[in-house]
Amino acid sequence: MKRFSCDDPELFAKLGAELAAAARDLEVEHAVSEIVGSVQEQGDSALIALTARFDGVTLSPSDIRLSGDELQSAAETLDPENRCAIEESISSVRQFHDNCRPRDWKAINSQGGQVGECHYPLRRVGIYVPGGKVPLVSTVIMTVTLAKAAGVDEIAVTTPPQSNGTVSPALLAALSLCEINEVYKVGGAQAIAALAHGTSTIKAVDKIFGPGNAYVNEAKRQVFGIVGIDLLPGPSEVMVIADETADPSCVAAALLAQAEHGSGKEKVFLVSENSSLIERSLQEIERQIETLTHRDAIRGILQSGLYCIQGGDEESIVKVANFIAPEHLELQVVDEKIDRLTSLITTAGAIFQGHLTPTVLGDFAAGPSHVLPTGRASRFSSGLRLSDFLRRSSIVRYDRNALRNAEAIISSFSAMENLDAHGRSLSMRLEKPED
Repeated sequence: MKRFSCDDPELFAKLGAELAAAARDLEVEHAVSEIVGSVQEQGDSALIALTARFDGVTLSPSDIRLSGDELQSAAETLDPENRCAIEESISSVRQFHDNCRPRDWKAINSQGGQVGECHYPLRRVGIYVPGGKVPLVSTVIMTVTLAKAAGVDEIAVTTPPQSNGTVSPALLAALSLCEINEVYKVGGAQAIAALAHGTSTIKAVDKIFGPGNAYVNEAKRQVFGIVGIDLLPGPSEVMVIADETADPSCVAAALLAQAEHGSGKEKVFLVSENSSLIERSLQEIERQIETLTHRDAIRGILQSGLYCIQGGDEESIVKVANFIAPEHLELQVVDEKIDRLTSLITTAGAIFQGHLTPTVLGDFAAGPSHVLPTGRASRFSSGLRLSDFLRRSSIVRYDRNALRNAEAIISSFSAMENLDAHGRSLSMRLEKPED
């Protein structure tokens, strides 16, 4: 655990150094570069060799893609209660993102020309779903549902196999319920490389989505430009801003829940003006952690990734939150403060308002995608949304009158930039008979 105070004039320098420490890992970069190169050159044979090396699973070329029967069987044998949960989550996510759909539009500009925008679904996307020991069933819903709602024709999903060579039945069931039939049993940086460059079995995609570990993120970074990339969501983060009305047990539970993700690099922030609330929350962490399945791993994460920040006042707390730009922000404060803090803290990936709104609602059920920016990237990017699965084209259409109105502007810019062919491409049209 690390303690900071808003009264420290060096606070932001210290926080900046802490948060930047894990921003780049040269060993990971080198390892991923070799993996990506291997898949690009050797295709399926590299996927098979790397899956054996990293997952301990021996595949044949025919094993890489899961069959439709495997997906359908998983859905048919899914426990009814789990099926209901998955279907309700799909419905919530679909409803939320249908409301976010961008609209096509047209208007007349100042020269009298028609301008506007059209949106088109991406043709083919790849979605990475973390699997293995922690099959993230919810990530299927938080990515695939958006692609489906956007109208993407081809959706290829990759997910690492478990140690016995299979994929979690619940994860497969979720894919089936989302009407996905192209699923590959490949994980890690090699999966990203396959989606970007293509192999005999896996056709290359136009854009890659989904969260992953440091190797997956580095692979996404290295193939960006060959394909599009959604964002680079890394280890989970939560910031809890708590005042004297917060329940220390709920504060502790929020921090423990995000530390539970298990990469070893999660970061959890507790920010409060109330020193007593901080201490009681830390005591609650010690009490609750003993009851958790992953308590040993969580302890390790809290030792290096728990940040307690004593706030001087609301203004200083807002500055801290906007600097850190957390993936998840819980406002465990009195109702009267919620709207004000929400308007002032402008860099959080997702904001959970009030004592009865834990982050887990966003993880599984509320509707917004849980694929969110981490590592201070919320300063300049947003969580996954339907528009990420669309591309936009601007449209321009002029008639002769509008073209004539634009002539002086075009002539001036062509002269300023010494590009006479640009100007000529307009003026020659006006020189032609109106016909």
